[in-house]
Amino acid sequence: MKLSVVIVNYNVEYFLEQCLYAVRKAMKDIEGEVFVVDNNSVDGSLRMLRQKFPEVKLIANKENTGFSRANNQAIRISSGEYVLLLNPDTVVEDDTFQKVIAFMDEHPDAGGLGVKMVDGQGKFLPESKRGLPTPATAFYKIFGFSRIFPRSKRFARYHLGFLDKEQTHEVDVLAGAFMLLRKKVLDEIGLLDEAFFMYGEDIDLSYRITQAGYKNYYFPLTRIIHYKGESTKKSSVNYVFVFYNAMIIFARKHFSQKRAKTFTFLINIAIYFRAFLAIASRFVKRIALPMLDALAAYLGIILIKSFWGELTIYRHGGDYPLELNVVVIPFYIAIWLLSIYLSGGYDKPYKIGKALRGIALGTMLILVVYGLLPETYRFSRALIFLGAVWFAAVISAWRLTGHFLNYEGFVFGDQEKKRFLVIGSREEASRVEEILLSTSIKADFIGIVSTDTNAVADDICIGNLQQVPDIINIYKINEVIFCSKDIAHQTIIDKMTEWHNSKINYKIAPEDSLSIIGSNSINTSGDLYAVDIKAIDTLANRRNKRMFDVLASILVIAGWPAFLFFIPNPTAALSNALKVFVGRLSWVGYCKETEPSSVKLPAVREGVLCPADVFDRTVEDTGLLSRINLLYARDYSIYKDINIFSRCLRKIGKR
Repeated sequence: MKLSVVIVNYNVEYFLEQCLYAVRKAMKDIEGEVFVVDNNSVDGSLRMLRQKFPEVKLIANKENTGFSRANNQAIRISSGEYVLLLNPDTVVEDDTFQKVIAFMDEHPDAGGLGVKMVDGQGKFLPESKRGLPTPATAFYKIFGFSRIFPRSKRFARYHLGFLDKEQTHEVDVLAGAFMLLRKKVLDEIGLLDEAFFMYGEDIDLSYRITQAGYKNYYFPLTRIIHYKGESTKKSSVNYVFVFYNAMIIFARKHFSQKRAKTFTFLINIAIYFRAFLAIASRFVKRIALPMLDALAAYLGIILIKSFWGELTIYRHGGDYPLELNVVVIPFYIAIWLLSIYLSGGYDKPYKIGKALRGIALGTMLILVVYGLLPETYRFSRALIFLGAVWFAAVISAWRLTGHFLNYEGFVFGDQEKKRFLVIGSREEASRVEEILLSTSIKADFIGIVSTDTNAVADDICIGNLQQVPDIINIYKINEVIFCSKDIAHQTIIDKMTEWHNSKINYKIAPEDSLSIIGSNSINTSGDLYAVDIKAIDTLANRRNKRMFDVLASILVIAGWPAFLFFIPNPTAALSNALKVFVGRLSWVGYCKETEPSSVKLPAVREGVLCPADVFDRTVEDTGLLSRINLLYARDYSIYKDINIFSRCLRKIGKR
């Protein structure tokens, strides 16, 4: 057998599906086998594998054993002359395996091989070729010298920036996303070191290959897409500690005691430096806009207070008490900020309407509190109204400024609707169009382009593959979707690079799949469109749903004596209200289906009620229940829960 492909999966079902479709094409005419080692995923990966890829040899672990151990499980029982360790968030070209095997056959000194990797927009990933992380190399990388001097032989050794990315080179380190290894070399030097749970194992194995007298090659004559960052989130503090601790394990294993101590010292500095930056960055991103709002509001209200006082009660001298500045105004601003947050004014995209709604609600709450305050703290209702007007002006100004400067997340009015271009055969492109129409994405335009270069515009297609650049400009397309059933993956990557435009996003629709996957940049999560993308899974809707549960529970508990007269099982209703209040249940959840659905919905708490309760008769049809659940989750808003709860009030005592 020539090739054994090993893929370790952990909760990336859709990426794995797309990866395996590409692997299936690339394995054509190659004697080989494909292993998937699943590290106890809970996202439906195993079900998808058994249904769509029966040829895959599945190893289903009952726990997350880590990357190294999982790969070793498959390597030990593999039969291929070559073993390819492949990430699930990758897409190989149709002839990738043929090319890399031919190169290895022609270079018996090669112990391992890596390929040119690009991200989801066709941009080259510098980690395709890497140098050994010596103390000096690590220092230059950690403190940014490699970024300042990206082609320097001294400072850019981490990513070997001085080597031409279009030429084949010997390199120190292979990227773990695609590592083609000669099996007999693994038999000689050993498998992946299981001391590395995640990260660092590729560096360790690459180093042992070169120490045994073999060479590692960077091979750019084939490419893969790597949706970098999908399996792990690089901005997390946990990633910083795991990654850099892996470097310490490597140093202690391979460097002299003195060099290992130096390296460990540098890495420990880097750990806390990078962890601080990660925490600070996330904190600043979350708090920056509310802090700007609060600061501008406070300064403005202080000025308003001074002018208003001089025009009214303090015309002949004097000023408001100090408590107004240090207690009352900050208290008002805190209520406004909280109201804006609960109204979704700080959720991306930042909407002026949501923020203004929060200010209005906050103002009403402040006026209620104002009436309950002691006389000494009731300074002026006019200040509250004037402050609210000022705060509304500040909120609007910040967001309009962000919109006109094109800052991420700032939109004016309705968010720009997406305009799609689907490229494929008429049948497949139409299928993908149906997927888009069934998601929560509101498409402003969906155009179909035929892969037939001789096709002409008609009622279905608006052009052919050669006309795409003009179509993008004329129809103002901002997202292109390739049907991989009809287009070779190398063609997809070619076109992504050829049509490269910072305002265009690219995605791939695998054959016979209900998902469409893409990635906007090296540092962002991949975008996913699927028929089971649900609005209920957004942060704002989860927060609103929980807020409704709490408020409705308080109403039920407070009004329980009245429910005794018209609600069946009032004791059960009170018990349900208490369970919802503490978070064990939700007032509205999914309908219970007698058979498992083919559509995977986001997890929500079990509901006392369900959408089907609004019907007079009990719904028993499984297909209908599944459809009701899909519509409830996909098009969710808090008003759905309010409507279902109010219409089914007599049923809140369900057991």
